[in-house]
Amino acid sequence: MEEILADLCGTSPEDPLSVWVHGSVGHCFNQLILNVVPHTILAVVSACYLGTPRSPVPGASHRPGWKCRIAASFILTGLSILDIISAAITQQEFGTLYLVVLTSGIALLAWLTHSLALLMLYRSTYGSSRGPAAMVFLALFPVPALIITVVWYCQNGVAWPHLHSAHIFRLSILCLQLASLLIYVIGYITPVASRQVFCSINDSWQREPLISEPGIPAPNWQGVAEDGESWLSRFSYAWMNPLMKRGYQWMLNQPQDVYLLPRRLQAARVHDHFYSCWQEKAALSQEEEDTMSSTSPIVTKSDGSGDASSSSGSPCDAQKAVQLLAVLHAAFGLRYYSLGLLRLAGSLLGFSGPLLLNLLVSFMESHQEPLSHGVLYALGLFAGSFLGAVLRNQFSYEVNKVMLTVRAAVISAIYRKALRVSGSSLTGFTMGEIVNFMSTDTDRLVNFCISFHEVWSLPFQFAITLYLLYQQVGVAFLGGLALALMLVPVNKVIANRIMENNKEMLKHKDTRVKLMTEFLCGMRVIKFYTWEQHFGARINACRAKELQKLRAIKYLDAVCVYLWAALPVVVSIVIFITYVLLGHQLTATKVFTALALVGMLILPLNNFPWVLNGILDAKVSLDRIQHFLELSDQDLHAYYITDGPRDPSSALEMHHSTFSWSPPREESTRQHLSGGTLQIFIQDLAVAKGALVGVVGKVGCGKSSLLAAVTGELNRLGGQVYVWDLERGFGLATQEPWIQFTTVRENILFGRDYDARLYQEVLEACALSDDLNILPAGDQTEVGENGVTLSGGQKARIALARAVYQEKKIYLLDDPLAAVDADVANHLMQKCILGVLKHKTRILCTHRTEFLEKADTLLLMDNGRIVKIGTPSEILPLVEATLKVNEKNKRRQNKVATEQGQEEDMEIEAEELGQATCLLQREEEKKEGAVAFQVYRAYWLAVGSCLALSILFSLLLMQASRNISVWWLSHWISNLPQTANISMRPVSASFPSPQLLLFSFAGLVSHVQVLGTAPVHPNSTLDVNFYLMVYGCIAGANSVFTILRAFLFAHGTIRAATVIHSRLLQRVMKVAPDWPSWGHVEFQQVVLTYRPGLPNALDGVTFTIYPGEKVGIVGRTGSGKSTIFLALFRMVELRGGRILLDNVDSRSVGLESLRSKLAIIPQDPFLFSGTIRENLDPLGRHTDSDLYQVLEQCHLEAVITQMGGLDCELGERGKSLSVGQRQLVCLARALLTQAKVLCIDEATASVDQKTDQLLQQTIRQRFADKTVLTIAHRLNTILDSDRVLVMHAGKVAELDSPAVLSKREDSLFQRLLTSGQQ
Repeated sequence: MEEILADLCGTSPEDPLSVWVHGSVGHCFNQLILNVVPHTILAVVSACYLGTPRSPVPGASHRPGWKCRIAASFILTGLSILDIISAAITQQEFGTLYLVVLTSGIALLAWLTHSLALLMLYRSTYGSSRGPAAMVFLALFPVPALIITVVWYCQNGVAWPHLHSAHIFRLSILCLQLASLLIYVIGYITPVASRQVFCSINDSWQREPLISEPGIPAPNWQGVAEDGESWLSRFSYAWMNPLMKRGYQWMLNQPQDVYLLPRRLQAARVHDHFYSCWQEKAALSQEEEDTMSSTSPIVTKSDGSGDASSSSGSPCDAQKAVQLLAVLHAAFGLRYYSLGLLRLAGSLLGFSGPLLLNLLVSFMESHQEPLSHGVLYALGLFAGSFLGAVLRNQFSYEVNKVMLTVRAAVISAIYRKALRVSGSSLTGFTMGEIVNFMSTDTDRLVNFCISFHEVWSLPFQFAITLYLLYQQVGVAFLGGLALALMLVPVNKVIANRIMENNKEMLKHKDTRVKLMTEFLCGMRVIKFYTWEQHFGARINACRAKELQKLRAIKYLDAVCVYLWAALPVVVSIVIFITYVLLGHQLTATKVFTALALVGMLILPLNNFPWVLNGILDAKVSLDRIQHFLELSDQDLHAYYITDGPRDPSSALEMHHSTFSWSPPREESTRQHLSGGTLQIFIQDLAVAKGALVGVVGKVGCGKSSLLAAVTGELNRLGGQVYVWDLERGFGLATQEPWIQFTTVRENILFGRDYDARLYQEVLEACALSDDLNILPAGDQTEVGENGVTLSGGQKARIALARAVYQEKKIYLLDDPLAAVDADVANHLMQKCILGVLKHKTRILCTHRTEFLEKADTLLLMDNGRIVKIGTPSEILPLVEATLKVNEKNKRRQNKVATEQGQEEDMEIEAEELGQATCLLQREEEKKEGAVAFQVYRAYWLAVGSCLALSILFSLLLMQASRNISVWWLSHWISNLPQTANISMRPVSASFPSPQLLLFSFAGLVSHVQVLGTAPVHPNSTLDVNFYLMVYGCIAGANSVFTILRAFLFAHGTIRAATVIHSRLLQRVMKVAPDWPSWGHVEFQQVVLTYRPGLPNALDGVTFTIYPGEKVGIVGRTGSGKSTIFLALFRMVELRGGRILLDNVDSRSVGLESLRSKLAIIPQDPFLFSGTIRENLDPLGRHTDSDLYQVLEQCHLEAVITQMGGLDCELGERGKSLSVGQRQLVCLARALLTQAKVLCIDEATASVDQKTDQLLQQTIRQRFADKTVLTIAHRLNTILDSDRVLVMHAGKVAELDSPAVLSKREDSLFQRLLTSGQQ
């Protein structure tokens, strides 16, 4: 190094780089240190800004100082070129040419790079500001070197007898460079005129709000992660500094507080790119199929005839032709494969550590190399480790971004496929399976992105490591390699067992999570029926199976961790023993280099089995997702005819049409089995444009299936279907409303633009105006998941409003009146169905036939067929329409309801919404700051104090023994004699090999004593034997402590998981002792509020219900009807008063005992996945004859028998049954109970009125000696009750017999009767 510097500078080798020469700074030091280093830094930093994108703001203003800086930079570039030319002319008198060319060449590259970077910054968002301050400071760093050079030229020029023009030219260049830098500074300090445009993404955080007010759209310039940042910022992650600062200031509270994803990672862009690649692959596949079909010998039918089943085959084949892996390769392959270069560079730099460590230890042993070499080795070790870490980190980060894009693309493809296939096609997949496609399977597929690069990099690292190890210890490495290879199959077996147990554990976990989800969804029903113990036992059984597999996984993982920790030292000791037995001398250089290489050797050996398992799992998940994506899209052209209707005035026509929920191939198989799915057969059906068509029939007759056939959700087995203006779609309101987890307005708009006039009209028509006035944020109030914070009627009306707002030509309404009371139902019928939609084609399925008198046509269905088509006067008598009240009550128009009464109704609704709005009026509860001590204490107690202390103690012993083994190895090496010719062969006779098989991981870095200072012992053979024995004992102790720590930790994890799960489950279920009951119910001044600060939902309610009495409970929405049931079952504790059951205060009785003597049929039918038997009698207390008896009384015996009997599966939440049939199952469940009090909460809203009347008769017969409380919206169901309880504003307004109340003109009950008949 000294010779090179001396030749370059023309100085003496003893002091080639003098700092101070003759009273001034040395010329060579000035050029190489003060000139080259600043220009190099300037070039590197400037290069980081070359990728800055253009400003997204069109016409953004720019500061004039930028042009001065850019011009000055280009001038400095040109002057550097002239300086090189001038140096070539004057080299004989002004030093060597190489020094000037080197310094001026680096300056040339630096200023050229800087000029281009300034151009990029000028056109970016920095153009309106001064730009990064670091650029200016770095540009001024070469100024001292220029000044010193000018002084040096002047001092040397004075002694010249003749001053040449070339010398003056070079001196002028230096002066011009200083002047250019002055212009550069003037351009920078020019004042900024305005800052209307943000300077950078990072700066924008400090000037603009991140959270917009409700209703105000977020600004379109919100910061985007990485975009607009320099290379240096991306490598150092400096762009995250503002985000970290806001987190430190506790300002990250909302999703809007963080950056948006980079534009190329945003889901919409990823999906568009992925779908375009999919289309290209599909086009190529179609071209190949066309080419093959043109040369195929198969002859097709000449007439081209076919049905729906045959026509649906080609789309499926087209889907199968496109492989998901091929599309992913085309969309993201190039970028992903190019990241292998980063992986390769990082792996190669990883080998610099052992090699430089070898040189460094040799330098410290020899004392013969110059100190500069040691410094270079140390700097190289640091630089290699640092640069390798940077590259590996960048590789991991970039791969994670590719994984993010792959995840977004796959999930978008699955979601898109789920939207484009028919409902009947999805029957082969459960909701859980589809969710697993987007979660578990996608995760495994995405993890392949890491596994792929590991497949080629791990063998590459393995081969190079073996070669380097061979260079250090020769053939001695084969002993350690043989041992390591022997453990590879062991690791493979362990990995396979872990994966198998993990799959089994996930199955049990899925079952437990599904049960827990059903448990939480049906919590009220489960508590009503006191099924906590039964469901708790089922959940605990699944949890026990899950914990069994988890226990196996943890213990196998402990073995794997032990092998992982023990293998490095096992291999290294075997290598050292072999090396010594071969007669070689161990040195610090070889020991520490070998240890470092062995550490690198173990990683590929341990990781490779897991990588292979990850690839196999990815292949399985890929096939599962591929199978789902191969489902044929819904082919509307094949399903519907486009030739036009037979009657031009028809909006819908069906001729000789047959539909089924099962695919055609499965349907032929089902016909051979008992039962099967319901088929819909429509001989001839024509619906005129603008007509209102009502569809009636008993439960399970096929009304909802008819609407599904119209929308194409069923498989058409034959016939023709025509729909007018099919491109515009349908307005659909399903029987089970689907509500998004967003605001009420977004639920109604559903992606359409906001039209204030239309929006208000829809709200009024759907009776939502009063509800929105009550909600805390109006229509900007966010509803819970699936509308959990809304009542059933509100959800139905929001779903109806969403359909109406879409302004379609045809509307399919599946019983939207079932979940609302008579007054609201009359409003919806008059204002919405007969009002806003009066010019639309409407098909209305409902059991509330009292509202169908104004329909144009009625369809009577039975067993999937249209039995009769006619006018309301012809059809309604056949279905036993609503009971008629006397003509006097029909003609009487109640004018008592004034505006004051309407205001009272709004107050009533506000009280009923108390429970829902309590979730909306407060933010989600969360903990901030550090983890509380109670959390650590809870986990500590869950593990157990003794076990936790044992884990900590074993961890301490493991680490202590590891450190001692490192220290002993260093001590052994430092005391080895320097004599290299000592024979070590006698050691083999007394070598304790069994003890040396117990080793653990030893560190790679420790203090190394200089070999020359160690004392020389006369008996080296005994020394080696002694050191090996001690080292083996220490390693054996570390091995024992390691495996002890691994198994104790695994046991503690399992124990904590068991204890915490049991505590959480017990927290959900609260069990109390037994208590007998009769049937006498008395409310005494009951006051109930859902939350402090809200109005009373029940305000001094007092009434008495005698044993065996049948009482109907009515009232407007929000009057407190359902709250009576909640108070009776103690779902909400009372604020005042008391409830007596047989003269016993309900609060003095345990919950289980109380609820076991009460029965309820909820409005929303709750069924869990399982058989009919399990849903009716989960505790197994009744015989089959009892179950069939209640099914017969609920008119379900024929349906259940057709499905396969009591052991037939109902599917998720009873999806195999219609909504009405689910309500009947819940009723059958209540008939089995021996409760003294039965509560019915509008449980027959989704059944036809004939079945409703039969059920009411059954309830009266089976509960003749029981107390029955019935909440009713259809008042005819409670007209034969003993008494009617009318609620108003949380108070008892009326309590008398129906006959008495209906005769009173000022009666609220009489007004409800009248509104129900209008």
